[in-house]
Amino acid sequence: MRVLDVTAVSAWSAACVHSLAVLRPAINGINVYPVADSDTGSNLLFTLTGARDALDLATPGSPAEALAVLAQGAVASAKGNSGVIISQVVRGFAESAARGGELDGPGLAAALCHADEVATGAVSRPVAGTMLTVLHAVSAAVRSDTRSLAEVAETAAAASAVALEETPKQLPVLAKAGVVDAGGRGLVAVLDALAGVISGTTTEPEHALDAVVEEVWPEPSPYAWEVMYLLDGVDEAGLPALRKALSGLGDSVTVAGDGNGSHAVHVHCADIGGAIEAGIERGRPHRIRVEPLITPTPIEPGGGIDRTVVAVVHGGALAELLRAEGVAVLAVPPGTAPSVEEMLGLITEAAGHHVTVLPGGAGLTAAADAAAGHAMAGDRDVVVIPCVSPVQVLAALAVHDPDRRTNDDVVAMAEAAAATRRGELLVAREESLTWVGRAQSGDVIGLIDGEVVLIEPAPASETNLVAAAMNVLNRMLALGGELVTVLTGADAPAGVAGELAEQLRLEHPEVELTSYASGQTDAVLLMGVE
Repeated sequence: MRVLDVTAVSAWSAACVHSLAVLRPAINGINVYPVADSDTGSNLLFTLTGARDALDLATPGSPAEALAVLAQGAVASAKGNSGVIISQVVRGFAESAARGGELDGPGLAAALCHADEVATGAVSRPVAGTMLTVLHAVSAAVRSDTRSLAEVAETAAAASAVALEETPKQLPVLAKAGVVDAGGRGLVAVLDALAGVISGTTTEPEHALDAVVEEVWPEPSPYAWEVMYLLDGVDEAGLPALRKALSGLGDSVTVAGDGNGSHAVHVHCADIGGAIEAGIERGRPHRIRVEPLITPTPIEPGGGIDRTVVAVVHGGALAELLRAEGVAVLAVPPGTAPSVEEMLGLITEAAGHHVTVLPGGAGLTAAADAAAGHAMAGDRDVVVIPCVSPVQVLAALAVHDPDRRTNDDVVAMAEAAAATRRGELLVAREESLTWVGRAQSGDVIGLIDGEVVLIEPAPASETNLVAAAMNVLNRMLALGGELVTVLTGADAPAGVAGELAEQLRLEHPEVELTSYASGQTDAVLLMGVE
């Protein structure tokens, strides 16, 4: 079984750099997130060149030491988001080798899996359809592989090429541009080169290398900045706070260590000073680089996708329901609000210039409003339709018509959301005093448009819940209504939706009912009347 020695490690680095130099025009051509005077191809090239140069100046005594030098050189030279990620791939190799054992087939498989974990951990908000997605596919393909070194390397290269072809299906901006992810394409080139070094042959990439030729547009002005620096002297315990601070400024946040105490920090934001100050508060930033970003999604005249509806909600089942309707959804844990970076990701990854945001709660609406006016949204026209309940999100989507004029469609959705009366059933967690009396722990509390209207004594059984729900619905339907939507929460008894439907048919046969599981944890039942 062939083992990768120090010479092969150096050859691998040189082969990676050479392959990227050859492929640079193609990588530049398929890059859909251009950076002024830079791009994904040159960022990868710059990072790996720095890694190779660091190795050329060192005298490692083992493969593990050689990979450690490569990792430190890659992190120190990392440029751009793709450069930071590839530096973490090298770091993952180094840490895996440092654990001992030969860099044979199983060793390479373990190194690739660890590289996936390290690279993913460095990114604040991993996004499907990117370089990390390709790396995940490679990790899954070689996990627990016990074959020869050459076979594992060839499998990794082949898996990366297949995953690359899928990236346009996973990220709307790639589908819109008709390209694959540029960082993922660079990773394929690296793994092709690695397989070639190990086997002693030249691997011909399956993916076409022709650059995408598009109509030349006048270069727009920068809308934000790419800020990068190396951070020394930072306490590992302070890294989550650093990531949180940077995520509040923009997106594409990565904080990547070299395994030797230094970290490469990267963020896209409008506040250069704030990004640097976040580092100063936690360590010593140096080698600071700032480059302008240009608008990632140009406005297309005429045809093509020019608008998108997205949603942000609590509850996994509700998120899946919306995704099934073709809506891009950000699902956040119950009781929490999304970060600025998460909201910006939802907005900026949407295809089209016009983005309509449907938030499924008052707190989510506030988070959406904060992101809508953020500089990182570029020149997108972002409209947030205020919703205080998921039933209003569903009502807005029910009238959405992509063939209608954008402004007319937004008005129609906003009117549908505002016209939907909302009811909910909660189970009291402690004794409380309400407008309609005192509620004890375990009682069922009914609300209409946020106001308590009834208290059903404990327990929160299926029978009591149905009775309380009918009481709330009767009050709401007294003012008129043709359609009732019910969302069952995570704690709702299994038969409550069916029993409620039967009771509603008996008392209001003229009303249409739709019921879905939502996964909500703050309410047992959510009800909307339109």
